[in-house]
Formats: sequence, structure tokens, C-alpha cells
Amino acid sequence: MASTSGTKGEVGPPRSLSRRMTRTSTMYDPNAEGIDSELVPSSLASIAPILRVANEIEKENPRVAYLCRFHAFEKAHRMDPKSNGRGVRQFKTYLLHRLQKEEESTRPQLAKTDPKEIQKFYQNFYEKNIREGQFTKKPEEMAKIYQIATVLYDVLRTVVPPSKVDPETQKYAKDVEENKEQYEHYNILPLYAVGNKPAIMELPEIKASLRAVRKIDNLPPARDKPINDILEWLSSIFGFQKGNVANQREHLVLLLANIDRRLKGSGDYEQLDNHTVKQLHDKIFKNYVSWCHYLHCTPITDSPKVPPSADRQQLQLLYIALYLLIWGEASNIRFMPECICYIFHNMANEMHGTLFANVQPVSGGTYQAAPLGEEAFLRDVITPIYEVLRREARRNQGGKASHASWRNYDDLNEYFWSDRCFKLGWPMDRKSDFFVHSDESSRHHARQRQRRNQVVGKKKPKTNFVEVRTFLHLYRSFDRMWIFLILVFQAMVIVGWHEDGSIFGLFDVDVIKNILSIFITYAVLNFIQATLDIILSFSAWRSLKATQILRYLLKFIVAAFWVVIFPICYSSSVPNPTGLVRFFSTLGGNWREQSLYNYLIAIYLIPNILAILLFLLPPIRRHMERSNWSIVTLLMWWAQPKLYVGRGMHEDIFSLFKYTLFWIMLIICKFAFSYYVEILPLIGPTKLIMQMSVSNYEWHEFFPNVTHNIGVVIAIWAPIVMVYFMDTQIWYAIFATIIGGINGAFSHLGEIRTLGMLRSRFESVPSAFNERLVPMQTEEPKSDHHEVNLVKKNIARFSQVWNEFIFSLRMEDLISNGERDLLLVPYAVSDVPVIQWPPFLLASKIPIALDMAKDYKGKDDADLFRKITSDDYMRSAVIECYLTLKEILLELLDDERDIMILQYICHEVETSIAQRTFLNEFRTSELPSLHDKLEKFLDHLEKDNVDPEKYASQIINVLQDIMEIITQDVMINGHEILERVHSHYQDNDKKERFERINTRLTQIRAGKEKVVRLRLLLTVKESAINVPTNLEARRRITFFANSLYMRMPNAPVVRDMLSFSVLTPYYNEDVLYSEAELHKENEDGISILFYLQKIYPDEWENFSKRTADSPDQTEEIRKWVSYRGQTLSRTVRGMMYYKAALELQCFLDYAKDDEIFTGFRSFDMNRHHTVLKDRESAMADLKFTYVVSCQVYGAQKKSSEERDHSCYLNILNLMLTYPSLRVAYIDEREDTINGRSQKVYYSVLVKGGDHLDEEIYRIKLPGPPTEIGEGKPENQNHAIIFTRGEALQTIDMNQDNYFEEAFKMRNVLEEFHKDHHGQRRPTILGLREHIFTGSVSSLAWFMSNQETSFVTIGQRVLADPLRVRFHYGHPDIFDRLFHITRGGVSKASKTINLSEDIFSGYNSTLRGGYVTHHEYIQVGKGRDVGMNQISLFEAKVANGNGEQTLSRDVYRLGRRFDFYRMLSFYFTTVGFYFSSMVTVLIVYIFLYGRMYMVLSGLERRIIEDATISSNKALEEALATQSVFQLGLLLVLPMVMEIGLERGFRTALGDFIIMQLQLASVFFTFQLGTKAHYYGRTILHGGSKYRATGRGFVVFHAKFADNYRLYSRSHFVKGLELAILLVIYQVYGSSYRSSNLYLFITFSIWFLVCSWLFAPFVFNPSGFDWQKTVEDWTDWKRWMGNRGGIGIDQNKSWESWWDAEQQHLKYTNLRGRILEIILSLRFFIYQYGLVYHLNIARGSTSILVYALSWLVMITALLALKLVSMGRRRFGTDFQLMFRILKALLFLGFLSIMTVLFVVCGLTIGDIFAAFLAFLPTGWAFILIGQACRPCVKGIGFWDSIMELGRAYECVMGLVIFMPIVILSWFPFVSEFQTRLLFNQAFSRGLQISMILAGKKDKDKTHDI
Repeated sequence: MASTSGTKGEVGPPRSLSRRMTRTSTMYDPNAEGIDSELVPSSLASIAPILRVANEIEKENPRVAYLCRFHAFEKAHRMDPKSNGRGVRQFKTYLLHRLQKEEESTRPQLAKTDPKEIQKFYQNFYEKNIREGQFTKKPEEMAKIYQIATVLYDVLRTVVPPSKVDPETQKYAKDVEENKEQYEHYNILPLYAVGNKPAIMELPEIKASLRAVRKIDNLPPARDKPINDILEWLSSIFGFQKGNVANQREHLVLLLANIDRRLKGSGDYEQLDNHTVKQLHDKIFKNYVSWCHYLHCTPITDSPKVPPSADRQQLQLLYIALYLLIWGEASNIRFMPECICYIFHNMANEMHGTLFANVQPVSGGTYQAAPLGEEAFLRDVITPIYEVLRREARRNQGGKASHASWRNYDDLNEYFWSDRCFKLGWPMDRKSDFFVHSDESSRHHARQRQRRNQVVGKKKPKTNFVEVRTFLHLYRSFDRMWIFLILVFQAMVIVGWHEDGSIFGLFDVDVIKNILSIFITYAVLNFIQATLDIILSFSAWRSLKATQILRYLLKFIVAAFWVVIFPICYSSSVPNPTGLVRFFSTLGGNWREQSLYNYLIAIYLIPNILAILLFLLPPIRRHMERSNWSIVTLLMWWAQPKLYVGRGMHEDIFSLFKYTLFWIMLIICKFAFSYYVEILPLIGPTKLIMQMSVSNYEWHEFFPNVTHNIGVVIAIWAPIVMVYFMDTQIWYAIFATIIGGINGAFSHLGEIRTLGMLRSRFESVPSAFNERLVPMQTEEPKSDHHEVNLVKKNIARFSQVWNEFIFSLRMEDLISNGERDLLLVPYAVSDVPVIQWPPFLLASKIPIALDMAKDYKGKDDADLFRKITSDDYMRSAVIECYLTLKEILLELLDDERDIMILQYICHEVETSIAQRTFLNEFRTSELPSLHDKLEKFLDHLEKDNVDPEKYASQIINVLQDIMEIITQDVMINGHEILERVHSHYQDNDKKERFERINTRLTQIRAGKEKVVRLRLLLTVKESAINVPTNLEARRRITFFANSLYMRMPNAPVVRDMLSFSVLTPYYNEDVLYSEAELHKENEDGISILFYLQKIYPDEWENFSKRTADSPDQTEEIRKWVSYRGQTLSRTVRGMMYYKAALELQCFLDYAKDDEIFTGFRSFDMNRHHTVLKDRESAMADLKFTYVVSCQVYGAQKKSSEERDHSCYLNILNLMLTYPSLRVAYIDEREDTINGRSQKVYYSVLVKGGDHLDEEIYRIKLPGPPTEIGEGKPENQNHAIIFTRGEALQTIDMNQDNYFEEAFKMRNVLEEFHKDHHGQRRPTILGLREHIFTGSVSSLAWFMSNQETSFVTIGQRVLADPLRVRFHYGHPDIFDRLFHITRGGVSKASKTINLSEDIFSGYNSTLRGGYVTHHEYIQVGKGRDVGMNQISLFEAKVANGNGEQTLSRDVYRLGRRFDFYRMLSFYFTTVGFYFSSMVTVLIVYIFLYGRMYMVLSGLERRIIEDATISSNKALEEALATQSVFQLGLLLVLPMVMEIGLERGFRTALGDFIIMQLQLASVFFTFQLGTKAHYYGRTILHGGSKYRATGRGFVVFHAKFADNYRLYSRSHFVKGLELAILLVIYQVYGSSYRSSNLYLFITFSIWFLVCSWLFAPFVFNPSGFDWQKTVEDWTDWKRWMGNRGGIGIDQNKSWESWWDAEQQHLKYTNLRGRILEIILSLRFFIYQYGLVYHLNIARGSTSILVYALSWLVMITALLALKLVSMGRRRFGTDFQLMFRILKALLFLGFLSIMTVLFVVCGLTIGDIFAAFLAFLPTGWAFILIGQACRPCVKGIGFWDSIMELGRAYECVMGLVIFMPIVILSWFPFVSEFQTRLLFNQAFSRGLQISMILAGKKDKDKTHDI
């Protein structure tokens, strides 16, 4: 049914259908009846409810349905008579055709005419559904009925003339009109429902909250309409939308109810507690009050103007309601929390005036509450601010513009951090500074804007911070770290330079004097920092306060002063000649004797000493930073400028101690290593090199007189210096791994990691479960009987949850039916005195006991019984079997004599055991035959009772055999029992015994369960020890059991737990795979279904058995496949486990003992317990809400695209399947405003109805919300208003959840109540993730392990001890109220907030939040599985980190954290990516340094000098870099975490396998991805969201695809390094051993090979000959195709080449200059190599170099001639063109001949020339690209492009040739498949068959 927005029909007679309409060939053709209502064009949206009603009643009365459609058509024609709206003409044509058809086919049924027909139908409908149904039907049913009745009456009024309407019809219609508001569609609470109210409305906390909200007696009356509650009263004053009021009403009631219940505990009550309102009030307004104090204004919430007689609770509720209404309608302004504070401040002030008749501050008159229209607030307050946002966002130009050229969310929000914001006034002055805007456009556009009344002015400055693209941000944000590292490096070099370099040199006075020079360096570095502050913030100066500008200038002047004064004083200071001891002892002596320099140092260090004191006293520092006192602000002004965020982030003493100790230990290790391994070994060789004199160079040396061989010193030291700055990252990885492992061990991680461990500890699992996951029970008097009952009750509780867990595994097809039965714990309480463990624990216990008894030769019972009872599980199994068999037989027998025989037998057994005579009275050797018969007996009992006679006879036969064996074979005196019974009855009954049975036992569930369990106990052998066999099921069971022993908060009862929501943003991903998608084959002939059947064979088998009787097998298969992909349906299924878990928890909380012992599922089937069932559902709804933000759901609904419509239907089916699921979407409609068609946008919330969606809330937006910021956070933001509760879990589209983990949610939420170190409570709870995509391939396994180590050990260390964990995506849980009042759960500014998730963590920390990490609960997560997908993901993350480096958040955290926490922050965020980039730069600098040394001849001179051995020292130092490069850093935490959770033997095995599967190649390749995209983002921008795709089948990527993706990031760089390595080898081989070369360059060659060939090694079928041939053809076609407008880059090299330069098109001048400077390195090759040509004959003249340029220019001109000739003469003058080419060829031959014969040119020279000139050509291309506008201007662009094409061809050939050669050998392809899919092979999968496409078609077609 349609939404609450009904329609009012026009009164008048019906028009004839004979009216002609313009027809069109495009018509709507819905595939099924009844969906036309969902295809209504947006401009005709109001007719959708009419068509829905028509479809609803069509079966009941087709004629009335026809009249409804006719009314809809009439209304559509009135709304848009000319059919101007999009899709209107087609829709009207379709509807007209349908009406023409139905006019003929339908006839009235209840009367003779249409007017009477519809009146009669209306009356019948009212009497049947409304009069009778209002007390029996549910509110949602009544809402639908009332909507139908409303629409029917609208139609009736158009069909029936007013005078002909019956009085009875009018009476019914009036009743419907009066009551319809009570029956609107609702979300969770049917607030106005009467009659049959749902259980949730009967909860006392809901009633009390409603009563408080509806208390309006003492409020001034509204003028325009009656009001029901405080929200409607506020709406009447300020003009809020109806949908917003309804949404926030429910929101407020639920918040109050949940908080109130927790504060009051159990019991009924009527009034809301004052503390409840105050607690909510304080939490919501904490940020607002802080903002007011910051701006030195009085918060309205604490206003002294409030009269003492005012109702304080009501006033606080009004404040809360007003804030929520503002927030609920604020749209994109929700990202600007202080802007909302400003709006609230003024509106609350206005509300005060209305409430207390205060005088206006300006006019002096009293406030008048003038009624406003419904959209007044949106129009007058939100839209103007939104328009400012929108205009600024347009400046961004889709991420291409500089950040400095436009104001983002943060800039506009920070406008409200200054008291200037109050100049805006209220109502806001549209001509004020905030709203003034100017585009960089022509005067014409300015005039146009003036006509539109837009204020035009100067471009507005950034606020407080400017995101300039430069690496200098790293220094500016983390200056303390860089200064520290530089100063220590300087000191270490000074100490090492002194004599032998001993550390004891510190005590030498000369060393001390030299070390004191570090303060000069310190002053210079501080001066650089002060300069950067001015330069990088210059664009924001116009927005800064004068005090901030003064501070910047003073800092600069003071820094400049120290830079001047320190060197002067240092040079004139005299060292103390008596050593270090005397120096310290005379510090307090006569100051005249002291050096002025030392005093200056003391003065200079005063701020640092104060900072250290405050560092050691964090509470004082925190208090000072948060203080708004002027005196404190003045004191802090110099050290830290006043800023609204980032104040008081300091940790408590204990946390401070922990992370300080961590870093002090790390720093000691790092500096010791750096000194002894990197610095000291190089100092000796450096001294010798500096003393050498080199007179003869092997090239033309421009600076032959430079002293100390400074070029060599730089070449040797530059890579070492960079390693020094980078290797802290390595030390961090080592320390984090160790500390994370220790933390994990202390957290009890991995204590149960195998089934064996689980079995050994299962006995204690129920008690651990009750201790952790069951709320604490009230104390009862203790007694032995009570203890026994308590144990049974605890096990019964545990069994409910355990069994639901096992059932969920079965429904997910992870286990089979047999495994399910083995894992279940019995519900029912029987008379069995032992604990009934699950059968998998008791596997083979009975068969073993039987064997023991059978083979026992002794006569002493005690010995046998001791053997049996020594195993607790065996003892339990034996006793349970005996007693259960006894129970079954007693219930089965229907004859008194038979029962007496059985009782006598049992008596004999029990007596003999008690008297220890069992072996004397029973033959144990006969027990196996009894066992066989019992097995047969239980098999018969278990069968279905289809034929009662046959069923009974089979049971009787076996039963008689059993009794015969017992009495004649097993019992020695069995015949005596029969005689005893016979003698008891003196009737000489000759009947056969055991012929009468009653089979009712097998008809009841409990009886069947007994039979199944007994059979399992008797028959299950050793194989059950491995149950379950599925690896995922094992992992989940062991993790759940292990988590019960981990520290977690105690569980509250459901009613007292925190309420929470889950929010999932969805755009256009897969929801549920269609049947076509399942069977669609890829190029190898593999379908998704076939692939998954091979990947998960056991799960497919389990699924087939589970769904064998399913009527819709296709639908079930679609679900099975979708639940194994990364689909929305998988995510929704997982999240809805929360509701199932809450219902079970509620049952356990409130059920009585007998109900608990009955079992949750049995109870579920009992209709006498509907009250408790309703309470369970009500509690689940009260505590849990799930909203999926399907941004384009509305567009998908109306789309004609098959995929879009399929997505709509699948989402709709999800809503129908899960009634608690809510879908929010952005609805785009066309409305006619002032005669013009305009698009209008709404946030809409819908739920599932009968068979369509039902609209709940519709809130108009100021414009398209997703145009302003990044897509995903905007999608989250528009839907966040529909979430509920105090906590919010953000879940991504590729996640999953598990039932057993959902059960722990209430424990996790209690973490919000835990005080951590004082008064701080968490604001974000971090949860661990399980990566479920690791089993597909080696790459997926690497990625899974890498991600797992980060979300476990990585985040564990970040949270504790380092205290720098942020929000890294999902599935973290947010303190919802904290975050919605501080900007939301993500930040959304375009480009800069690309990694939107981590910014929410930054924002939370800056605003005083606290982030924790918890590992006793986990959520599933999917990851990318193919090489290209992974690379795109890594590129996106690297882009995001590049943008973070430039951001104000990183700057503020870096500056405001204390020193050690700043180190943690740096090395765990942007520092990791910077270190990755530095690692690559080290390789470049090392090789270019070596090339300089080799080509200049300096290396020969050094190596031939026997006294110098710098190479070895250099290699040892560079080995550090190799560790990072090879990815060993990432492997360390992986190994530790795998060892912790799965055992260190497994970890070692996995590590070895990973290396064999080339994990180091993969990680080295990804290092290149990180470095490339991180560096490019900072230099040029270009970061964007990259859709990686989440497909199933690992497919073969074509060579051209790989080339396009990796050409610039890897291939070009790899070839450059390869050329450098070749040059280093060739020109140094004559004097250097090859071993030394390999030793130095091994890791670099490894990097080169990884970068060039990893994409092909990890490409499925990468070395298959057929694929290689196809790839070559495809690549040739791509290279040859011409580009142009509209030509996709996948189709043409030219288009791709153009797209690859996008970052240069939009970069600034600084970026272009940097690009040119970097390109100049390629000219070095030519300069160096031409002097080594044989033709040069050893000359070092500059003319040699000049001649080489002549050759280069000649070659380029020749190429240009050929190119021009082809273009000019290629078609019309073919002969001339051929002559030209021949002449050029002959000329070339002549020149070469002369050079060979006369000048002494050699073949080696030819190859050397290639190495020399190729890089020069590449330099021309790069410089041409950077100067593209200039090159185009002079007409050389086409030449540059053709030269580029030639280079690309050569590069492609070089890379492709090894692939071709390897493809010749078939075994290479086989080896690669094994390498790629080893994980799959180890599980017995058929990957090779999958990749080859050789599948058995019949098998899949049978499905």
C-alpha cells in the first residue's frame, strides 16, 4: 500500500474514455499485473496510492478497481495535461490502453450502475474491515485498510454526484476521516493506535515517555491547529515538516523509554523519571554547552531568564525535541555540528520568548508565535546554508580543483567556532559575509547571479587551515618527531666521528661542544616550522583572528632571532677544558665564567621543560586546555593556539606510562641499531674518501675542484640517512607484534582453537556461558537440591543458545543433518541424573564400554566399573543410555505384564550393580548381540509412521528379539523373571509377550528426540570426533567457546540493555544473484554456480539435502549462491540475527523454569504462550533497528533496466522476509514550481507490507544531498535520522554476522557504561572481523591474513597500550548520541575525506572521544580476491592516506597529542605509507648514487683503494630497507596472530607455504602500489573512489588490462630500475666481483622482477598459450586504435594515454615544476654513458656530450620526417613517400658505415647508445606531458604522442616476451595453477578443471 500521503480527488462527473490522446510508440509494459503503481513517473507520484488500491481490490471487485484506475488517469491528466514530465506520456498511454481493455471486460457485481456499485462496495468494505476489524486486527493492517478506505472515497466522489451519495456512505466516510490519523503506517511504535494495541505500547516505559511528551497543558496554544504533543507545538512555531515531526517523535519516545527503564529497573510506573530527561538532556547538549562556553556566551539550556516556577522537565524535553527536529531536517548541515548549535541557540532563544514572553533584544517588543508553513524551517534556515555548501562543492570540479580554492564542510563549520558567527543575526542575514559567494567566472555569470538575487563578492578564504598539496605537511604536522630524529642523527654522527666512535666519547669535552651544535640545528628546524605555518596557512589568513596572525608572526620573528643568535654565540664560546664532570659541577657557579651559549640554551629550553612537566601531569594539562578562562587561554596562547577541538586529549597517568615505556624501549633499540649498524661502519670509509684526491674522472667533471669528494659522500650517505628515518617503522612492527601477542595471550585468545581442546573443556562451557552471557540472578537460599536445580537450569539455558547456534549452522549449510544431531544438547529435563552432553562428546563411548565389558575376564565388578567411571563422558553415556532405553520401553509398552517384566529386569540390573554382583548375574559377552538388535529397534522407531500396522509389527518383532536376548542370553537367571510374572497373574494367559505397544511416543517431538539421541549414543563411532568437518563451522564453534573465557562485561537483561541500530549504506551492488547470473558462463565456460559447487562441495551437498522437498528450488539456489558472495542479502541475513538473538534472550530472561526446560523451539510451537512471544518481539523492536540506506531504491523501482528492477524486487523481498528491516532512500520527484518543472528531493523510509513496500516517513531535502560530498558518507547521513537507540553499528555491504556472535551484543554494549581510567567512557567500540574470502586463492589468502592481522593484533596494540585506535571502517559501534551531536559517523568533504571512516575516528578523538577494541565478538567481512581488485583497493587506501596527510585532522592530532602518542599516531596512519614511499625512494637514490660513482670513475678509485670498504657497511645498512620491501613487516604480525589463535606450529607452516606461494612477490608489488598512489595524490591529487568489484570467479585478466592498470605505477619504474642495475653491472664489472654485485643488488632485482611480472604470475591462466595468443592480438588492436571524444580507454591506447595524464591537467604550477624536475634525472644516462663509448676514445671533453645531442636531435628529426611523410604523402603520393623512406634508410646505412670504419664504433656502443638515448626520449615525453599547453601551442603534441606510442610498444614487448617464452612450456601453466590455488587444492577442489573450463555440463543442468 501507499504512503501516508493520500490524495483528494476532484468532485465532478466522470469523463468519457472516447477522448482522443496523442499516442506514442514507447509504452509501459509491466511484466506482471499489479506493478503499475510502482512505475508511476515522479511528477505523478500522488496517483500511486490510487493504483495500489486498484491492484489491491482487483480480485474482489474488478469494476471498482477499473474505476480507481480511471480516477488515477483523470488525475494524472489534470496534473500534467501536456505530458511534459519525464515518462508521463508513456505512462498515460499505457494506462489508457489498460482502461480501454478493462472498460469492456469488467461489469458491476453489486449493483447495476457504477455509482451504486462503488457505494455498495465502499459500505461493505467499511463494515467488514473497519467496524469489525478495529478491535481484532493489528495496527499495521488497520493502517492499510484506512488508506484503502480513504482512496476509495476519493474515487467515489468523482464517480458519484454529491447529491447521490448515501447518508450512510457519508457517515462512514466521516468516521474514516476522523480516525485515519490513528492508523497511519508506523515504524516501531503505533503511537495513535486504539483497540488491539501491540505489546510494545503496553510497556510502562513507553507509556510514561508518551505521557511526558504529550504534556502540553501549560504551553501557549498554537493558533492554526490543535496540537497533541510538544513536537507538534514546536512545529507550529518553527514550521518543521510533518514527516520530520513524526520521525523525531518516535525517536524521542524510544530514547526516553530505554533510558528510563535502565534507571528505574523492574516494576510498573506511570511517570517519567526526572533523572531520565536530565541524562538525555546532558548527553545531547554536552557539545552545545561546550560550544557556548568556548564562545563565552550563556547556553540557552542554562538560561537565567527561566522563571523558577517553570516545569524543568518539560523545558528540558522541549530543548531535546527542538534539537532533534533541527537535526532531523538539517540534511547535509548535519556534518556541521556547530552550525546546528548556532541554529539551536537562536531558535531556543526564540522559543523562550514564546514561552515566557521575553522582550526581543533588538526591537524591544515581545515575541509573537506567528504560525509558519510546514516547510518554513527548511526554506528559511536549512536551504540558504545548503546553497552555500552546494556552490562551494561546485568549485571542487569533481575533485579536480585545488583544496585551497573552495571551502569544504570543515571550513564552513569552523566559521561557527568564532564569535563572528553571531553577526549572521537571526533570522540570518542573507547579505552577511557567510552567504557571499563568487565563482571564478566571467562578468556575464556574475550579472546572471545578480538577477537571481545571489550576493556576489570576493572569494571566501579557507577557515583556520588550508589543505595545500605538498609533502611539507608531514613536517608541519609531525615537526617534533622530525626534529628529534634529525638532532639525534647529528649527535650520533658527531660521537661516531670522534676517534674510535665509542659511545664513551660523550664524556669528552670536544664531543660535548660539538654536540651542543645541535641547538643551532634545532633553531633552524623551528624556523622552518614557523615559516611553513605562515606559508601553508596563508590562504586562510583573512579568516583568522588577529591574535592568531600575531602569534604566527611572533613565532617567525623569535625563530629567526634564535637562528641568528645561536651560530654567533656558538662560534665565540669557549669549551670547558676539564671535562664533563667539571662542566656539570660548575653549572651553578659564577655566571660570568659560563659561556653565553649555554645560558641561551637554558633559556631556549624553558618551554620544553614546561612541556615535559605538563606531560608528566596530564590532568593539569587537560584542565588547562579545556579551560575557557582568559588567563589560561593567554598562558596557552604561545604553546598551543585556542581551537574548539583537540583540547584535553591527554591520557591518564597509567596509559601514559604504558605507551611511553613502549616507545622508550623502541627508541633505544632503534638508535642502538642505527648507530652501530648504519652510521658507525660508514664513518671510517667516509673519512678516507674525504681525504682522497681524485684528479682523473671518466667523464667531463663540471666541478673538478670540489673538496672532500662530497659527491661520493652524498651518494653513500643519502640512502643511509633515508633508512635511518624509515626504519622506525620496522621497529614499530616488531614491538607491536610482541606486545600484541602478549596482550592477546593475557586476553585468553586461542585457548580453545581445536575440536580436541573444545572437547576437553566442554564440561566448563555451560558455566562459562552462564557467567558471561546470562544476566546475574537474584540470590536464592542455597541448598543441595537448589544447587542441583541451578546446574540443570544453567545447562538448560545454555542448551537453548547452543542449539539455536547449531540450527543456524545447519540453515547456513555448514553442517549436515547428522552433524547437527551430534552437536545438539537435549532441551528437555528427564529423570536422568547425569548431564546429557551433546553426542559428539560421547562419540564411541558406548561401543568402547561394550568392548570393555565383553572382553573383561575378571569376576570383580569394581574393577570394570572403575574403568568405565574413570572417563566422565563414558560414565554419563552408559547411565544415560540405560535410563533413556528404560524410559522409551516403558512408554512404548501397553501391557501391564510386559511392563512388570521390564521393571523386574531393571530392578535386577540396578540391584546387581548396587551389590557388586553384576558380572555374576549377567553375561557381558552377549551384550554386542543385544546392541545390534537395539540399533535395529531404534532404526524402526525413527522411521515415519506411514503404515501403522506394518510400523507396529516391525517394532514388535525386534522388541521380542531384544527381550528374548535379555532374558535368555544376557541374564543368567532370566527365565525366573518370566516365571515370577506368570505366577503373579493366575489366569494362565497363553498370549505371546510384548505384542501390545503404543506408538504415541514416536508422534511427539520430545519422544522422537530421545530416540534419535539414544541411537546416536549407541551407534556413533570414532568418526564423530571430527564433527563438524566443515572448517568454517569448526572455526565458529571454537571461537564462540573460546570467547566465553575472555573478559567481557556482565550481560544485563534485555529490557535494561542499551538500544542500538545497525546502518548499512548500499548503492547499486548485488542483492541476490538472478538465475541467469548463476548459469552465465565466463570466457572459460565457468558459471558462478559451478564454481561454488567446486569451492564448497560439502556445503552444496548439505544444501541439496536440506532443500530436497522445497517447492521453489531455483529460489533456494539463488539464496545459497548469494549467501556465499558479498551481497546485500548476506549482510541483511547476518544482521537480522540480532533480532533472533534478542528474542531468545528475552525468552530466557522472562520464561519460567518449566518453559525453559521445554525449549525455545518447542515453546515457539505452543499457542498458549502468545503473551511471552509478543513481549519477545516487542523487546527486540524496542532495542534493535536495522536501516539499509539504499540510495537509489526509488530510481531502481522505476527503472526499465533489468538489473535495476531486479535489485528493487530483491530489496523488496528482503523487507517482506524480515519485517523489522527498514529501507531509506533518496526519492527524486518532479514538481511544478512557479510554472517550471523542478526536481525535488526527499529522504524516505519504507518497510515491507503485504506484498509491496509501505512508506513510513517522507522528509523533503533542500537539494540533492549526494552532490555535496563523498557518496558513501552522504548516503549514511541521509538515513541516520531513521536510526534509533543510543548505539549505532556501521556495517558495510560486504559484511556478514553470525547468530552466536549476535548473542554477545548486549555484553559489548555494556562497554559504553564502563569507566576507563577515570570518568572517560568509550565513544567507539572497535570489534574484530573475520575475513571470509580467504579460501578462494593464494592472493585471497594473503589478503585475508594481512587484513586479519590488522583487525586483530594491529588494532589490539593501537587501542592498548598506544591509545591511537581510530575507526577503520566497519563493524565498529558508535555512541550514537555523542556522534550525531558532533557531525555524524563519518566526514564527507569531497576528495579530502575519501577515507571517510577514519575521519570519524579522528573527529571522535579530537572532540574528547575514547576508542576501544574488543575481540570476544567478531563480524564477518569480505575482501577482494583478484590481483587487480586488490591493487585497486590498495590504490584507494593509498589515495585516502595521501589526502589524510594534507588534512586538518591529521595536523591537529599530530600537534596536540603528546610526543609519544604522536609517534604512535604517525607510524600507524600516514607514516606507514610515507615509509613505503621512502623505501622505494631509497632504491632510486642508492642506484642513482651508484650510477654517478660508476660512470664518473669514482667507484673504481674507491674499490681499488684497499683501505676503504664502504660497500659492505652500506649493504648491511640497506638490508634494513629490504625487510620492509619484501613485505616481511606485514608477515610478522600475521605469524604472531596465527600462532596465538591456531598454534605456532600452524603459524610456521603457513609462513613457509606463503613464501613458497610467492607472498613476498605479492607484498613487494603492493609496496609499489602504495608508494605510487600515495606520492601522486600528495603531488597532484586525483584521488577518487575506485570500485573494485566483488565478483566470485577468479578470471583471467588480459595483458592489455594489466598494462593499463600497472604501466605507470610499476612497469615504467621497474624498467627504469632494471636499466640502472644493468648500467651498474656493465660499467663496474671490470673491477668488481660479481658476488659483491649480487650481494648488494639482490633485493633490488627481486623488486624489479616483482613489479614487472607479479601481475602475470598471479593472473589465472597467465601462462596458457591460447590465452597468451589472444592477449597479444587484443593488445595490438588496442595499441593501434585511434582515440577521440567518446572512445573508451579500454578500446584505444590514445584515450588511455590521455586519461593517464588527468592528474597533470588539473595540477598547479608547483606540481608541474616538480614533475619537470623529477624528469630531469633521465638526462643523466646520456651524459654519463656517452663518455664510455668506444667511439669517444676516452675523451672527457664537453664536445662529446654536445655531439651526442646532435645525434639525438637528428634521430628525432628523422622520425618526425617519417611521421610527417606518412601523414602528407602516405595516401596520395605513395611513391614519393617510399622514396623518402629509402633515402633516409640509405643515409642511415652510410653514416653507420662511416662510424664503424672510420670512427671505431662497436656493437657494444650500439647497445650502450640505446641505454643512453632511450631515457632521454622518455624525459622528453614526461616534460612534454607536464608542459602540455605549451607543447600543444607550438604544434609538437602529436609528435610527443607518437613518441609515447613507440615507447609503450617497446615496453609492452619487453614485458610480454618472457610471458610468451614461458607459455611455450605447458608445465609452467600447471605450476602456476598450483601456486595460485594451493589452498583450494589442499581442500580437494578442482581448480584446474575450473580454469580449463572442462566441466560436466549435465551435472549443472540437472539442478
